[in-house]
Amino acid sequence: MTSSSDRSPAVDVRNTMTYEIRTYGCQMNVHDSERLAGLLEDAGYVRAPEGSDGDADVVVFNTCAVRENADNKLYGNLGHLAPKKARRPGMQIAVGGCLAQKDRDTIVKRAPWVDVVFGTHNIGKLPVLLERARVQQEAQVEIAESLEAFPSTLPTRRESAYAAWVSISVGCNNTCTFCIVPALRGKEKDRRPGDILAEIEALVAEGVSEITLLGQNVNAYGSDIGDREAFSKLLRACGTIDGLERVRFTSPHPRDFTDDVIAAMAETPNVMPQLHMPLQSGSDTVLRAMRRSYRQERYLGIIEKVRAAIPDAAITTDIIVGFPGETEADFEQTLHVVREARFAQAFTFQYSKRPGTPAAEMDGQIPKEVVQARYERLVALQEEISWEENKKQVGRTLELMVAEGEGRKDGTTHRLSGRAPDNRLVHFTKPEQQVRPGDVVTVEVTYAAPHHLLAEGPVRSVRRTRAGDAWEKRNAAQKAGPTGVMLGLPKIGAPEPLPVAASGCGCD
Repeated sequence: MTSSSDRSPAVDVRNTMTYEIRTYGCQMNVHDSERLAGLLEDAGYVRAPEGSDGDADVVVFNTCAVRENADNKLYGNLGHLAPKKARRPGMQIAVGGCLAQKDRDTIVKRAPWVDVVFGTHNIGKLPVLLERARVQQEAQVEIAESLEAFPSTLPTRRESAYAAWVSISVGCNNTCTFCIVPALRGKEKDRRPGDILAEIEALVAEGVSEITLLGQNVNAYGSDIGDREAFSKLLRACGTIDGLERVRFTSPHPRDFTDDVIAAMAETPNVMPQLHMPLQSGSDTVLRAMRRSYRQERYLGIIEKVRAAIPDAAITTDIIVGFPGETEADFEQTLHVVREARFAQAFTFQYSKRPGTPAAEMDGQIPKEVVQARYERLVALQEEISWEENKKQVGRTLELMVAEGEGRKDGTTHRLSGRAPDNRLVHFTKPEQQVRPGDVVTVEVTYAAPHHLLAEGPVRSVRRTRAGDAWEKRNAAQKAGPTGVMLGLPKIGAPEPLPVAASGCGCD
């Protein structure tokens, strides 16, 4: 909570400041950025037009620390903005997220033109810190060591009108040797089930028809509240919410993936036949070195149970190639699991050192050329399997939720795109009648590629939905622009714009 001394008068949005948020990393960061956008808009800022490229009055970097070159990327981008900031009086730059949590003491030293540094536990302080930096004319660095308030209590500017992330926990209790996230986001903290369901019901009332339950280790939900079956109960509770058509979740951990969760997935109609289950490695030796608390047999046993209960489930995964000490025999075990599991898709990564993780200091770091060669072999195998699995979809009739921005070539091909229940991407022929993101169409798959499907025939049916209505309403409101009226109590406000510099270069 902020005191009255932290507040400034409400702002007339006709003369307000613009903001831009640049997001790096996982789905948790994407959802945090929705919170940051909500906070800024609640404070009177408006979103900068697409393609602003640093020309906004406030630029926020929501950072990730899991890649070796994350800091180089951040400082390169900050350096690019330095001359723009010098030419633009009143422009502010803020850095938050995992890298800010980790490098709190060095960001302002390396980039003294940064105004605000905040961590993963206190994103709600951003408007206050921006105001304080403006008033005090000096950088504000504030990193909380533990969660101050669950992020879902903060205002949100959702990126989609028809699909939404819903965070059920933050933090992680695992100690994987390649991952720095637990050190930066802390131990797992679960939300109360009633609060989660209340948020989902509110979203559905606004028109949302698909939600994705989000957690660093989503199916460990319940460990913090003492209920080992809390996650399966939550899935079943989602099935009772009228108007909620699709439920997904990410990302689970094999250690915590229990039979009651599989049963809940199979028996709850609106839980989609899709599972993202990170493998990381197929070698028991490497899994032990990674400190992953399962082995190949356990992993493949889960896949077998899921396929028995949900035959049409599309299973995807994450795999790291070239972990320290990985031998050719270890890598062959990964290829074996890929062949056995027949993933619909795999997100494959070449191991890179994460500063501050145990793996970064391990012996047996693999030469780059060896990692690259193994990576290419893995990708080639998975491409072959993905294509074969997608070919099995040809001739099937699928219900698609129409998506926004998923098909980059839709404009030239006169197609639209949507997601099947199993989350496969399908491009389909544009029907004569209007179809909006969030609406549902029925199509027949006619062609398969490794990463998408085509439905080239006529659309069989179109179902207009409340989600489509919500998208249409939001789209109309965005085109209309801000109304220039803010109601309610005074709040932390964006400052009045400064006059353009006398040199005439105030607006770059």
